Amino acid sequence: MTRFISAPLALVVWVAPLSAAAHSLKELEAQLYDREKFFQSVDRPAPAFSLQDAEGRTVTLEGLSGNVLVLNFVYTSCPDVCPLHAEKIAEVQRMVNETPMRDLIRFVTVTTDPARDTPEVMRDYGPAHGLDEVNWTFLTSQERLEETRALAEAFGHRFTPTDDDMQMHGIVTSSTGKDGCAPTSTVSVSRRSIWSPL
Repeated sequence: MTRFISAPLALVVWVAPLSAAAHSLKELEAQLYDREKFFQSVDRPAPAFSLQDAEGRTVTLEGLSGNVLVLNFVYTSCPDVCPLHAEKIAEVQRMVNETPMRDLIRFVTVTTDPARDTPEVMRDYGPAHGLDEVNWTFLTSQERLEETRALAEAFGHRFTPTDDDMQMHGIVTSSTGKDGCAPTSTVSVSRRSIWSPL
């Protein structure tokens, strides 16, 4: 069973050095709490999903097993934090992709506005924000428009539609471990609006 962590993207970049210095998962979590005040550890399985990419191919959580996943939720017409979040993920992705970790980590973005985030919009979003399709995927739901917001909530993140066609939300980045192996047997949540990777 896959478990997930939801944390600032910086976690992906500095968890390896921390885990080498830590002697146990409990010590690693203590170090993360010391370094990141928005880190929250919660132990629970990652919610399963079956969504589609911009080409209409089905992508499932089970199908992505064997990779560490860095998963976030956006809607492309968001005027503030979603583009910043995407660019921070791209920044971390560039750092990861310069290392052998590139083949171990998959970055996944899920839209919370499938009605407006069409395949064409989805195809343009990654390159516009510096995301590399070599290990990044943008997912949507083509069957039930509310499915991706429900998935965001299952991951501990809420996108609330407003009267002006916007969605009120914060930033949460989730990570799943390869097949639930340590140190990714916990969940952490970051609700910081703007942050910088180390």
